[in-house]
This record gives sequence, C-alpha cells and structure tokens, in this order.
Amino acid sequence: MFKILVIDDDPTVRAVLKSTLKKQGYDVTVASNGEEGITQAQLLHPALIICDWMMSQLDGLEVCRRIRSAPELATTFFILLTARGAARGEEDDRVRGLDAGADEFISKPIEMNELKARVRAGLRLYQLNQDLQSKKQALEELNQDLRTQKQILETELAQAADYVRSLLPSPLVGTVTTENLFIPSAQLGGDSFGHNWIDDDRLAIYLLDVSGHGVGSALLSVSVLNVLRSQSLPNTNFSQPSEVLKALNHAFQMRKHGDKYFTIWYGVYHRLKRQLIYANAGHPPALLLSSNSIANIEIQQLNSLDLPIGFLPDIEFENAVLEVKENSNLYIFSDGAYEINQPDGKILGLDAFISKLMKYSQTDICNLNQLLTNILGFNAQDNLNDDLSLVKVNFG
Repeated sequence: MFKILVIDDDPTVRAVLKSTLKKQGYDVTVASNGEEGITQAQLLHPALIICDWMMSQLDGLEVCRRIRSAPELATTFFILLTARGAARGEEDDRVRGLDAGADEFISKPIEMNELKARVRAGLRLYQLNQDLQSKKQALEELNQDLRTQKQILETELAQAADYVRSLLPSPLVGTVTTENLFIPSAQLGGDSFGHNWIDDDRLAIYLLDVSGHGVGSALLSVSVLNVLRSQSLPNTNFSQPSEVLKALNHAFQMRKHGDKYFTIWYGVYHRLKRQLIYANAGHPPALLLSSNSIANIEIQQLNSLDLPIGFLPDIEFENAVLEVKENSNLYIFSDGAYEINQPDGKILGLDAFISKLMKYSQTDICNLNQLLTNILGFNAQDNLNDDLSLVKVNFG
C-alpha cells in the first residue's frame, strides 16, 4: 500500500483529500503546516506528497526544497496544490515550483478526477524509480561480488604463477653456465623450462610452451616439466631427444588433455665430446651463436619440421647433431620473446628478434636482463600478451 502525505493548512481540504485518497486504497497521513509536514515526511518516507503552495510561516516551495534536500526523500513524488501558474502571465510561478523540485501541479479548486489521475501517474513514476533503484543496488552488489571474485582469482593466479616459477631451475655454474628469464604475461601461461645433468657428462636442456593461457595450460606445463625433471617416462633414454619427444607425444595426446598441445625444444649436450644432439617439436628454433671474436659471430638456427606434441599419435621425431665450439652460446626461447606488440600495431617478429640478439651479442656486456630491456622497449602495452621465457647456455 502506497503512503501519501497531505500537507495543507486548510482543515477542509485536508479532510476531503484524506477521505478521497483513502477510498482509493492509499495509506494517507495529513499535516496542518509545513514544519509538521517535513517532520512527518522524514518519519514516514511517503511515496507521494501533496502540499499546498500558499501556507503561513513555511510555504509549499520551501517545504519542497527541504524535502528534496533529504537523500532518503529524493524519489518521493511531489505535487503542489496552487491557484498560481495556471493563468496566462503566471508561467514564472510554475517555473519557480519546478525549480524548487515539484514534479506536478494541481490547480485549485481541485477537480477530484484529475487529482486521482495525477496521483496514479505520480505513483507509477515513483514505482518505476524504486524499481530502478532496486536494480541499481542489485547491480552494485553484483559488481562488488564480481570485483571480489576477480581479486580472489587474480590472487590465485599469482600464487599459481609463483608455484610455476618455484619449479624453474636455478642458473647452472661450472663448465657450462646458464642464465634464465621468465616473465609471465597478464594471465597465467604455459611456459616452463629446465636443465639438469643426466650423468657427469651429459646435460639435458629443454623449454616447452603449452597452447592457450590460464590454469589449464599451466597445469599441463607443470605436469610435463615434472615428468622431464624426474625422468619418469617409461622405457625412454633421456639422452636421446627423439625418444623423449616420442614418449611425450604418446603420454600427452591433446584429446586426453583438454585439446591442449605443446611445443618443445629438447637437447642434450655432451661436455667431453662438445656435441649437442637435439629434437624440436614445433617450437621456435633455438639459436647457437659461435664466434672467434665479438665482431665475427656465426649463428645457427636449430629447427625442425616436426609437429607439436599431442597433435597425432605415433609420430617419429628426428635427432640432429652438431659440434659446439668453445664459448658458444645457445639461446632457447618461447614465442613470447618475439611476438611483441609494437606501438605501430605490428609484431616484432622472429627475424627482428634474431637481429637484436646478434647486436646484443656483439656488446661487451652480455646478459639477459640487458636483452630483455631492449625487447620490452618495443612493447606497446603494460603487460605481455604471452609468457616470455628465455634460457641462455654458455658452453665454456
């Protein structure tokens, strides 16, 4: 039942309006002056107020202004009863009423059918306003819930990224040294890498990149990384890259792993023979840089045409073998290292990345952080679109 407040200093008008409106099914309260009307309005929060304009002490305009200044009464529909503003030349009075916050006017003497119609129209507008306010509040609560869920998700993704980072190896020292870089994108990605001695003479080096982003890609990446670290693929010689990739392809078919596949570069370095044997399943080519001097650098791309892991069963992968000169550097990286969005909208690209790597290798200070700074200088965004993983291996 809608609450209506009638404010009028004429007892007859109050009685007539109260009787008429109660018969329409409204909950009606009356006040005999402006101050009493404001007090009642603050207590009742009525849906609609009918207030006389011309009253002693506090007129209807001032009542309207004070009602409108209260936030809890901002949506109350306000009707001014007046004999002013109806005739020609009295338009300014109606403007003053509207400026004070009045929503509607009813002229005296009051025509009851008109009053009933205007009250019904006012209450419809009030109800629409209430519905809008309710929906606004519901949306604000939903937005707050979404913000909370977003914060929780971001926290969990950050924790997952920290976990992935904790699994990545520390740099190697000794006859073979390594530098590692892992810069996660805005989302949790699917990059991971590792290097570990199989025995006293042979070092396994690998980097993989799972398709997509998010928790699913990260989980698959961690699973593969743990398999390689623990060398837990059955009947597999981990010093033979082609066997490792074949076993991975058998164990991680994409139809059994959420339609996700991954690329991987896997190599084994024999320190006594100074020999590198490798296989590549759809991964960007590793780069082997050899030099007699800073000015004379030879670069080899260690690529293959083999498919990524998980595409098709029973694929045979091929090994490639090469000799490694002293003080050569091997760079293994994910495509996030060169798929950088530049300010002109173009992608940096592999060729440009190789060119920058060559220039970087000709400097006296050769560390991955310097290279990273150079690469990120071309990034047009605050975050990377994909994880950036980069491993440098120096064969001393």
